[in-house]
Amino acid sequence: MSKACCHEENHEAETESCPYCSGKHKERTDTEYKDLMNRLKRIEGQVRGVEGMVENGAYCTDILMQVSAITSALNSFNKVLLGNHLRTCVAENIRSGNDEIIDELASTLQKLMK
Repeated sequence: MSKACCHEENHEAETESCPYCSGKHKERTDTEYKDLMNRLKRIEGQVRGVEGMVENGAYCTDILMQVSAITSALNSFNKVLLGNHLRTCVAENIRSGNDEIIDELASTLQKLMK
């Protein structure tokens, strides 16, 4: 399951840990991958739109409403990703006897709920 870090450009030696990820990787179905990527592309477009609004001097509340929409889209992305994680990674680890995944999930949820 473990591959090279997804942020290799941020560290040089293989032994140096990545500050951005756990080093674990997951194979996603084409459907899951496409859904997640489509959501991210939409969010990316929304962020570029807000950037344009700031550059063009848009009114503050108009920008705030667009940022709120981006926040909702990111929350929706997280919900989909978390659901997929529970159905695949967590379930598979529990089935194989790796109960440490429960502690990892609890830690992840605590970080998400800040």
